[in-house]
Amino acid sequence: MASQQPFTADDFGIYYVLTECTDHYDPFPVNEADENQPHFQGVTGLQNLGNTCYMNAILQCLCSISPLVEYFLSGKYITALQKDCSEVATAFAYVMTDMWLGDSDCVSPEIFWSAFGKLYPAFMKKTQQDAQEFLIYVLNELHETLKKYHRRRSYEKRSIPRFCRKMIANESSIITRLFEGQLNYSIICLKCENCTYKNEVFTVLSLPIPSKYECSLQDCLQCFFQQDTLTWSNQIYCSFCETKQETAVKANISKAPKIIVFHLKRFDILGTMKRKLRTDIHYPLTNLDLTPYICPIFRKHPKYNLCAVVNHSGDLDGGHYTAFCKNSVTHAW
Repeated sequence: MASQQPFTADDFGIYYVLTECTDHYDPFPVNEADENQPHFQGVTGLQNLGNTCYMNAILQCLCSISPLVEYFLSGKYITALQKDCSEVATAFAYVMTDMWLGDSDCVSPEIFWSAFGKLYPAFMKKTQQDAQEFLIYVLNELHETLKKYHRRRSYEKRSIPRFCRKMIANESSIITRLFEGQLNYSIICLKCENCTYKNEVFTVLSLPIPSKYECSLQDCLQCFFQQDTLTWSNQIYCSFCETKQETAVKANISKAPKIIVFHLKRFDILGTMKRKLRTDIHYPLTNLDLTPYICPIFRKHPKYNLCAVVNHSGDLDGGHYTAFCKNSVTHAW
């Protein structure tokens, strides 16, 4: 939690927008007429339908991301809809429209909740759910509904080293274009020193918290990207040694997403005990630099601005989710 922010110490997820794309997606510039209106676009509450704070917090964050807002409010999503599974995306567009173009201070997400619950009945129960899990399901469902297929290329640029080559996807959507990144793992056998590489696509990075009392987001990132040694039961099979060996594994980012989502792993398991870490985590409002973690061949110096935070207050037995979001019209939190 940054000292200059009015956020609680129980932050759950942090949403950052790549700085180079923030100036290209502002479909609602502020003018004098807008400033005189009592209701600002996008500054709209969501009704709690009974322990649905986890859903409302995630929806508030997604509906504050300018490129996603522009995509749905402009109607671009309609041409991409898959006819056999369009209900969730359409309901999401309705919520987005009510929040940005309606004149109410609070709207109901019940249409979206009902459509989503038909596919995932567990979320229809009026019990508290995990916000990160809900986010992943929502992003996946929107991708499946809005994806377009592309022919897979049979070649890659030979000038790019094999270990840093990006995976070539055969389908894409507004979700993959905004949220999807890629990790590259170098895996070194500590006996024969053979090195292999593995790519892994991600939409959310779950970061460990290295301190009990206070740390920075950069500390969490350094902990995530530091080299790890796998021993004993975690050994990996080496094709050269033809047996499992102790292995050194190190990750870097071979594709930085336009919107990067960090999940802070506050729930910790210590033996048979579970606990919640209440560490104060400091993070910047602007210019979060991920350059140290980028694959060397792709030194694009990506920097990100904070656009939303999801908080969880409470403990393992119960709690409440809230969201802080930066509005693209007022530029205020």
